[in-house]
Amino acid sequence: MAYPDNRPDIDYHGYFTAALAQLRAERRYRVFADLERIAGRFPHALWHSPQGPKSVVIWCSNDYLGMGQHPKVIGAMVETATRMGTGAGGTRNIAGNNHPLVELERELADLHRKDAALVFTSGYVSNETGISTLARLMPNCLILSDALNHNSMIEGVRQAHCEKQIFRHNDTAHLEQLLAVADPLRPKLIVFESLYSMDGDVAPVARICDLAARYGAMTYVDEVHAVGMYGARGAGIAERDGVMDRIDVIEGTLAKAFGCLGGYIAGSSTLIDAVRSYAPGFIFTTALPPSVCAAATAAIRHLKVSNWERERHQERAARTKAVLTAAALPVMTSPTHIVPLFVGDPERCKEATDLLLAEHGIYIQPINYPTVPKDKERLRITPSPYHDDGLIDALAEALVDVWQRLRLPFKERTLAAE
Repeated sequence: MAYPDNRPDIDYHGYFTAALAQLRAERRYRVFADLERIAGRFPHALWHSPQGPKSVVIWCSNDYLGMGQHPKVIGAMVETATRMGTGAGGTRNIAGNNHPLVELERELADLHRKDAALVFTSGYVSNETGISTLARLMPNCLILSDALNHNSMIEGVRQAHCEKQIFRHNDTAHLEQLLAVADPLRPKLIVFESLYSMDGDVAPVARICDLAARYGAMTYVDEVHAVGMYGARGAGIAERDGVMDRIDVIEGTLAKAFGCLGGYIAGSSTLIDAVRSYAPGFIFTTALPPSVCAAATAAIRHLKVSNWERERHQERAARTKAVLTAAALPVMTSPTHIVPLFVGDPERCKEATDLLLAEHGIYIQPINYPTVPKDKERLRITPSPYHDDGLIDALAEALVDVWQRLRLPFKERTLAAE
């Protein structure tokens, strides 16, 4: 077959080149380090640098409790993969439910004291498809969304094609103003996070539940940065605050404190069945492999009964904050395990992390726009139970060196006093 040779001369390559150039001009182009985590040595890892492999310490992992290297978790994954193979065989509509996935959903429902749970391929997908599906199933639904919700929640709200109203971050007075003028009989869905991972602040969950009850709204809480780490059994902030039974939908992840992969929602049997039956992001997506499901179940079961990881984690985070604060580094206030270090400039933020990696063997990814607002760039430090005193002290010394060399402002004393 002959094709015409007069196709319009469109510079497709130029579109992508221009888009990347814009990111570089705005100092937002992202570079990912080539890292090799080694089970049993976390937070130590190998950085495959241009000059060859080098040992580094990871200070920004979301594997908050180091469960990705726990013997029970690794053992469950290896045993299940050996017994059942690697993949799930397709979507659950085609391949059915692999049994470890059934067990995982039962474990998650029990964790959150809900009737049922539904597992997705990631926390992003569980928010994006969960919120949009729920809202679309309620005619004329009004969504009330916290101003600092994660992008996955924003996309879920957008794809619902419902009216949305944004309330100021953690501002329950503003939320009540919006609820008070809404039709009392109109379906309403309040979507918010329990713990916001960039600032490390916590939502007033009980107060939001009070308002939901008063004005007839449903509650949907994202607990991805809290599950495994807060509450008597690791069910999150809602469990810690004693309001888990007042939340209609709890969303979480298996990829952070549980050290695996996947996301989920938990709620009533009818609600979960409705999402299972209508959500495109569930119906048309291959299920998690049996080995991943078994590993996640092992992590959840362990953290339901073991408090050592949670207690040690909080103690390590507190010590890290204290040591960095004593060094006059600009630690942003946080009541949780997140340790944000303010920089306020994207280029210098990247320079700081480059210096830490190349000269101090410390890996921290820069946090720039759009993850945080412009002029709010920062380092986001996440201690784990396995960051000992020596590693914390070495981090502080390295950061002081970098701050001096880049002439970044200290919090309490001037550079001349260093």
